[in-house]
Amino acid sequence: MIRVVVADDQEQVRRGFVALLGLEPDLQVVGEAADGLAAVGAASRTRPDVVLMDIRMPGIDGLEATRRILADPDLGGTRVIVLTTFDLDEYVFAALSAGASGFLLKHTDPAEMVHGVRVVARGDALLSPSVTRTLIGAFASRPSAGHADPAYRSLLTEREAEAVALVAAGASNAEIAGQWFVSEVTVRTHVSRAMTKLGARDRAQLVVLAYQHGLAQPPQHPQ
Repeated sequence: MIRVVVADDQEQVRRGFVALLGLEPDLQVVGEAADGLAAVGAASRTRPDVVLMDIRMPGIDGLEATRRILADPDLGGTRVIVLTTFDLDEYVFAALSAGASGFLLKHTDPAEMVHGVRVVARGDALLSPSVTRTLIGAFASRPSAGHADPAYRSLLTEREAEAVALVAAGASNAEIAGQWFVSEVTVRTHVSRAMTKLGARDRAQLVVLAYQHGLAQPPQHPQ
């Protein structure tokens, strides 16, 4: 059973999410919150697998609530999905840096919403191509972009480093497998080992770490 907390200051929206998730036999809403502090409290009490977190809420916003939840050692298994109105809004980079595992549009298709919760609950990232491009652009524009951190690079094998670079460029496991002419299982193994060595809690954080420490080069012609 996947345990979920729903945090949104709009009661009608929040109730809609709760009702939608409640229809699924493998999902259980264990808490609700109408502001950031309440979201942190609900997560601490219920220790959910996933928190659906609105960004714009009273008190502390969803970004700060995300930071507090993911900094709690008792919530090591909790993942946060940020709820947003636009997938390219100004909070994309900040939310991923705070540790969010991905994004869902508030008005997304119900089936996609449920699928997204399941994806993040199993430890994968929920990053659309547009979100990945935004992240790449944010790092590519920084003066320090592309300067590798030897301490981080030395932790990885050549294959693991290549996998990290491809993940950071937005490639899926299937795409990497096709490029390498290996199975997706092999790719997943390399990515998982890199995540463990770099201390990344999931694929989204791996992308952030890759750009922060110069382990990835942005594509020359992002599409």
